[in-house]
Amino acid sequence: MLEDYTVRKWVSHVEEVWHDGGEPLDQPLIKAAVGVVIANPFAGTWVEDLSPLTAPSAALGTELGTRAVALLGGRPVQSYGKGGIAGVDGEQEHVVACVTTIFGDAFRDAVGGGQAWISSVTKSGSAGTSIDIPLAHKDALYVRANYDGITLAAPDGPKPRELFIVVAVATRGRVHERVGGLKASDITGGGLW
Repeated sequence: MLEDYTVRKWVSHVEEVWHDGGEPLDQPLIKAAVGVVIANPFAGTWVEDLSPLTAPSAALGTELGTRAVALLGGRPVQSYGKGGIAGVDGEQEHVVACVTTIFGDAFRDAVGGGQAWISSVTKSGSAGTSIDIPLAHKDALYVRANYDGITLAAPDGPKPRELFIVVAVATRGRVHERVGGLKASDITGGGLW
C-alpha cells in the first residue's frame, strides 16, 4: 500500500509534439512522465531481503499510472515505460526492487492494460539527475515507431537517502516516424511481436 512508503513529493512532465520538422500532425503526440520521491529505508546499509520495497509496490504502480493517464487528457495510452534513480547512499538494486513485476502489473492495469513487457531503466545518481525513461508499444514490443523516450528530473531529488520512481506513457509513436518495421496496425497477437 502507498502508506508503506514515505512520500516526499510528486513530479510530473507533459510534452505535446505537433511536428519534428515535417508537416504538423492532425493530432499531437502526447508524452507524460510522473515520478515520486520516496525515502529509501535501506540507504547506507546492506540487506539481503529487499521485499519491504517490492511487496507493496503495486500501490506505487497504480498511483503513478493513474497520474500519468490523467496527464494525457482522456487520450488512450499506446506506449509505456518505467524506471528510477537511487540516491547516492542507496543502490541501483533498491530501485529495481520497487519496479518489479508486482509494480509493473499494477501500472499496466492503471493505464488500460498491455500485452508487452514494460521497458525499464534504473541507475544511481545525485539530486537533480535526470532519467530518460524508454517507451515502447504496450501491446507489441517490436513496433519500431513507438521506440521513444521522455526525460524527467526532480531538481532536489533524489537526496542521498531517497529513491525517485518514474513511469512514462505516450499516445502514439514518434512524430514523422519513417524507418519501417512492424506498425501498430499490424499487431495481431500482442506480446513480443
